Amino acid sequence: MALFSRSPRPDERRTEPRRLVDSRGLILSDGQETRCLIVDVSDSGLRIRLDRTMGLPPVIVVVDLTAGTACEAQVAWSKGQDLGLKCSIKATPLTGLVPGRLAAAKDAWMRHRAQ
Repeated sequence: MALFSRSPRPDERRTEPRRLVDSRGLILSDGQETRCLIVDVSDSGLRIRLDRTMGLPPVIVVVDLTAGTACEAQVAWSKGQDLGLKCSIKATPLTGLVPGRLAAAKDAWMRHRAQ
């Protein structure tokens, strides 16, 4: 096997490449807002880190305050303060008009983006 082989590790289950990021995020669920750190993203999901271990409902909205986007996501796994999320739609820009289901996400982004 070549030293710099591009083949995935045998224990790697991901089918898409991840991009490491360090973005401030916000989780919207059940009328609550919870701050998070977006650790990495792929085309179909992301990994976030909370400041404490907590339960979340199965479906949430994650707002990337840095990128100005939001996505609806399902919790795929959790390990302590880290959670893996599978996005049900691609990240939607929060500039301009947004679908009604993301109106609260746009409002939250507008309030928190400058902080």
